[in-house]
Amino acid sequence: MALEFPDTLLYQDSHEYVRVEDEDDGVVTIGITAYAIDELGDLVFLELPEVDSAVEKGEECGTVESVKAVATLYSPVTGTVLARNETLIESPEQIADDPYGDGWLLRVKVEDPGDLDELLSPEEYRGQLGAA
Repeated sequence: MALEFPDTLLYQDSHEYVRVEDEDDGVVTIGITAYAIDELGDLVFLELPEVDSAVEKGEECGTVESVKAVATLYSPVTGTVLARNETLIESPEQIADDPYGDGWLLRVKVEDPGDLDELLSPEEYRGQLGAA
């Protein structure tokens, strides 16, 4: 899998990404990066918070399990879960097919838009991985 880091996204050093869907409404999509998927290997289990539950910036918001390891997902923002990708809960291996498209995990209504300012730019994330 080619490791892509789209320039339209913001990143967290724990390998979650954020796509701003609607800046005016504060809606973002959260997923995990191709790098994280590559490191984990074949995904076999995904646990995500329920719709309408609260997520807290920097706090655990789920887990993803592969044949090699279990990884904790950390929320890059504080807010309320509007949707979760139910298809991936049933078939987590599909995350790897399109991590930045159909492989999204959560849609969240952000409580504090300032949370987004603390995320990494694509360049900063690439640099952190040594993939600049």
